[in-house]
Amino acid sequence: MAHAAHTDGLILERSRPLRLFTLFILYVGQGMPIGLFWFAIPAWMAVNGASAADVGSVAALTALPWSLKLVNGFLMDRYTFLAMGRRRVWILGAQIAMIALLVMAAIINPEVSDVAFLGGIGFAVNMATTFQDVGVDGLAVDIMTEDERARGSGMMFGGQSIGIATATAITGFVIEDFGAPAAFLCVAAIIGVLCLYILAFREREGERRAPWSKGVAHERNLAIQLDAWWPLLKSTFGSLTKLVSLLWFPVLFGRGILYGGFTGATPLIGANYVGWDTSEISTLTATAGLLAGVLCITLGGWLGDRFGAKRIGIMWLVLGLAMCAVMYLGVGYWSSSPLFIAFVYFWIPLDMLLTVALLPISMRLCDAKVAATQFTIYMAISNFGISFGAFLLGQTGATGGLPSIFLMVGAGLAIALALLLVVRFPRRPEYYAKQTEAAMAFN
Repeated sequence: MAHAAHTDGLILERSRPLRLFTLFILYVGQGMPIGLFWFAIPAWMAVNGASAADVGSVAALTALPWSLKLVNGFLMDRYTFLAMGRRRVWILGAQIAMIALLVMAAIINPEVSDVAFLGGIGFAVNMATTFQDVGVDGLAVDIMTEDERARGSGMMFGGQSIGIATATAITGFVIEDFGAPAAFLCVAAIIGVLCLYILAFREREGERRAPWSKGVAHERNLAIQLDAWWPLLKSTFGSLTKLVSLLWFPVLFGRGILYGGFTGATPLIGANYVGWDTSEISTLTATAGLLAGVLCITLGGWLGDRFGAKRIGIMWLVLGLAMCAVMYLGVGYWSSSPLFIAFVYFWIPLDMLLTVALLPISMRLCDAKVAATQFTIYMAISNFGISFGAFLLGQTGATGGLPSIFLMVGAGLAIALALLLVVRFPRRPEYYAKQTEAAMAFN
């Protein structure tokens, strides 16, 4: 069906600034429930006498959906309302679900002792957030042009870091002064504003803004939509099992090991070697996270655009290996506050900048027909690396103590570096154009 000739309003396909802003603001919104349930609620529970077991139970349930989101991509690639675009209806629906759950939580007004309910609402809201996450990732793969993927990656993960830091600060203050229901409603209101923004733009020409408005599916989306499970599974399997894709898995896994290992090592070094308390360590890591967000938006995207994702990824991996060597060899100085501060301010932005650098390569590897599914699987590989890094941290007692985590993380980074150096992962189209021109000139 030919698409209608509607050209008014905000259309992502036509505007690069609009695309980048949209990805940024949607990732900021994604960070809001993460900041509330991953940081503010556990802190509220701990301050009001909840046991470590209760806080841990709520945290575990809250994090669980992020390990289960593999199925989200399959559902989004198989079922959608093409008249509103491939991804927008899923993003909007996920955010409406988040609002409904947060309002319900505010009405119920749980106490610190309501561990089962807090864990349940954390699980449900984060499950909806994972659908928003996968929808936005799929939108990024669908709508961004090749020359803006590096900048877009920086905007996305920078926005998430800023959203998490902002939500943690705002909801922490609101809970302390006005109670948990006010914090739930505060986040619901922010997400509600984002819903209005989603209704204001369209992915491509001629599509509907809302289910009840005029518009039709775009020809490009009709051409690539898979309307049966077998073609979807076949295309996904075929794309993932290409040699270049299989060799990409260890790179993503190595980045995950860095985050998983150092997230747990940071408070252990801070408490056991430097002698800091929980609030001091939390403040430092939150500030480093905010810095990471700003650097992703500014430096991360610019470097990728200027020098290419692969080169910048190699640079961050080399710096990561150097950091591991310094910390492992300098264990005698771990009691130094300046060294600990430098470590935290280095590794947290480094992890985010590495993620931004690698993201465009993941996007280039994706088949447009199954972009949400394939991209989600790539992100899941990185998440499995995070879990494995945390597992390795737990084994340090049998492998030479806490300093050995730097050897383990370093090994993961070294494998990722070796693959980036020797494997020809897909590059930007202009790279291949130059190669062709050089070959023709030679002949």
